[in-house]
Amino acid sequence: MRFTALFLCLTSALSAADWPQFLGPTRNAVAGEGESSLPDSLPLDLKPLWKKSVGAGFAGPAVAAGKVIIFHREGSDMTTEALDPKTGTVLWRSTYITDYIDSFGFDNGPRAVPAVAEGKVFTFGPEGRVTAMDLETGKELWNYDTESALGSKQGFFGRTPSPLVIGKTVIIAAGGTLGEMPAGLVALDVGSGKPVWSAAEDEAGCASPVALKDGSVLAWMRNELWLINPSGAALTSLPLRSDMDASVNAATPIPVGDNRWFISAGYGVGAHLLSIKDGKIAELWKKDDVLDCHYATPVRIGQHLYGFHGRQESGMKLRCINIGDGSVAWEDPDSVPGGTLIAVGDKLLVITERGELWLVRGTAEKFDQISYVQILRAGHRSHAAYSDGMLFARDTENLIGLKLK
Repeated sequence: MRFTALFLCLTSALSAADWPQFLGPTRNAVAGEGESSLPDSLPLDLKPLWKKSVGAGFAGPAVAAGKVIIFHREGSDMTTEALDPKTGTVLWRSTYITDYIDSFGFDNGPRAVPAVAEGKVFTFGPEGRVTAMDLETGKELWNYDTESALGSKQGFFGRTPSPLVIGKTVIIAAGGTLGEMPAGLVALDVGSGKPVWSAAEDEAGCASPVALKDGSVLAWMRNELWLINPSGAALTSLPLRSDMDASVNAATPIPVGDNRWFISAGYGVGAHLLSIKDGKIAELWKKDDVLDCHYATPVRIGQHLYGFHGRQESGMKLRCINIGDGSVAWEDPDSVPGGTLIAVGDKLLVITERGELWLVRGTAEKFDQISYVQILRAGHRSHAAYSDGMLFARDTENLIGLKLK
């Protein structure tokens, strides 16, 4: 399914191989159609082409127009940098001062991956600041404070959802109110930063909003799954959250064909296959203990989904499930703290919280790990980016550029 034109309104400067937002060109962790196939194995001594020191945060990189964009925190500075993808050389740097402190003492850096569109870079900081910068120079063009303007609440782990650009608006899951209007979601004009519409009477969760083919927005908020039409009218919503107060909806909804969408969370929420059509949401099946995604979004290859099942605290296992009926095709017998996935053709790039890179065949027959390489320090959970045969990933200390093809 291709809907990049509506989904991110990319400028002509961006190539088919770019990774210009959270979860890639079509926001489903699938590499662009222009990418060549991955090799059948990776060398055990695989080393990065470059390393770049980075500060706090769990925001992964974006790649667009010959630049790697990374959003992180250095001391009291929320820092956005553009790097050369081949060398890691800093091309520009933009900062603002923050006093954000994580409620759980977890990490004081940003969580949301930048979005690149219309010649601009958009970031959403954990303190609630939306910033637009010029892609070529890094010059700040405008900013919008969702805390002061909307009463956006910090939530469990700061503002987490990544920005979504549709046409001339950037969609932010802020969780607030605009005057007397609900503003769980707010659409800002990409040129001025002024609100265009707001919708959804709900708190923000950790999942990021996505776009349907017609430009409507699907947003899994704290309490409900919302469907908003392109002009900002709420079409419908589906109550969907855990009974536990200390829980989050973190994995982003992904399209799985024929107006079907898959969503999943831990904390007893389970896995759901939904039909979203004609402004309505209908549940096709719901299953517990099949693919309960704590934070990482699963990926689709053919008629199967691949993702990490279970809680980070007790260990997760990579699973493959059938989209049609939710049956489990296979499970990795070993558990890991967690990880994230990218689909490139018929293979999976899996980056675990132990800092490992796995190359896994995207087959429903069995768990087939064909390569295993240590590339990062352990203890990090940001989503990586894949562009033009290179993997860009970060840990607690460095961002790396790794040539795979």
